[in-house]
Amino acid sequence: MRIDLHTHSRASDGTQTPADLMTAAARAGLDVIALTDHDTAEGWGEASAAARELGITLVPGMEISTEFEGRAVHLLAYLPDPGYPPLSATLATVLDARNARVPAIVERLTAHGIEITVEDVVAHADGAAAVGRPHVADALVALGVVGHRDQAFAQWLSPGRPGHVHRFSAGLREMIALVEQAGGVSVLAHVWGRHLPETLDEREIAALAELGLGGLEVDHQDHDDATRGRLRALAVDLDLVITGSSDHHGLGKTDHELGCNLTEPEQYQRLLELAADAAARSGRRTPEVVGR
Repeated sequence: MRIDLHTHSRASDGTQTPADLMTAAARAGLDVIALTDHDTAEGWGEASAAARELGITLVPGMEISTEFEGRAVHLLAYLPDPGYPPLSATLATVLDARNARVPAIVERLTAHGIEITVEDVVAHADGAAAVGRPHVADALVALGVVGHRDQAFAQWLSPGRPGHVHRFSAGLREMIALVEQAGGVSVLAHVWGRHLPETLDEREIAALAELGLGGLEVDHQDHDDATRGRLRALAVDLDLVITGSSDHHGLGKTDHELGCNLTEPEQYQRLLELAADAAARSGRRTPEVVGR
């Protein structure tokens, strides 16, 4: 069984519609795929219909922007009820902050001589619920400022670069609790990857596990073999679910093809069991895995 638990569609910053992403997953030989767009469940309906037609299994999820003591951390949330009022209200605030950041980024870029407008960025967002830096990057590519998204982030949009603007994110501890209260299970995404390796140390991750964290995304393109080994050992020690995934964004991210990292079937079953337990405790009507 081939299981990929972290992907993005046009509902946030991917380049494929949710339905096209499901088609691509089927062609890639995936049996199970999670749709985890940034801070939104908007793509779940379209993806569910496509998954049923294609005969693959869809796990509804989202990747939530959080902060831990001033550090950015992404939290994957699987099978929460998106209508749980405290969760939906927090996500709305996060999305508003994400969208409001775009004009400030554009202002900084124009101050450095780049002729870019908010309209340019919105055009590349194509109606996404979450408009953000990846869409700014796409606009920069279209304007010929850079050759691809990675270059846009490296030169202009990452922390410390001229176009970077800080924005509001939810508190990590609070969001772990909200996901559980909404009947879902949370997993730390690319824990020691990206631009801030080891943003959370072992002691801090252990404390989050005590608060209800369900798992660690271990097998990810941002983690080298040594990092994966350390994270796997930590997850085993803390009895956390171990996941692997592509973090696929379509054409929006290089070297993240569907299925490039996978979750073991027994770990996937553990994730579903944790979600079922959380749903039972919450008493809420949570989304179902499609095609299981």
